[in-house]
Amino acid sequence: MLRMTLFRGLALLVMTLPTRLLGAGGGGAGIVIVADSRQFTGWKAWWTNLYNESHLWFAIATILIIPSLGLLLGRLTDFLMSKLGINLKSRVLAEH
Repeated sequence: MLRMTLFRGLALLVMTLPTRLLGAGGGGAGIVIVADSRQFTGWKAWWTNLYNESHLWFAIATILIIPSLGLLLGRLTDFLMSKLGINLKSRVLAEH
């Protein structure tokens, strides 16, 4: 029992030793990721400022906007194709 506990302790020491030795440097400063919004105006400035202020709200806005735009573009394409006479709602096979 003592031998197994000693073996486990030694194995734990061997596994954590590289992280202790290689990561022994001084604590560095955290990386700050920002977007340069000085040249933007309008919605581009709003978008970059949203990214700089809160990554959470940026992610939520992205998750809401991308499917909404996909739906809008899909509906617009379907409308334009139906006006051109291309019907994609019913499937008629043209095979002979």
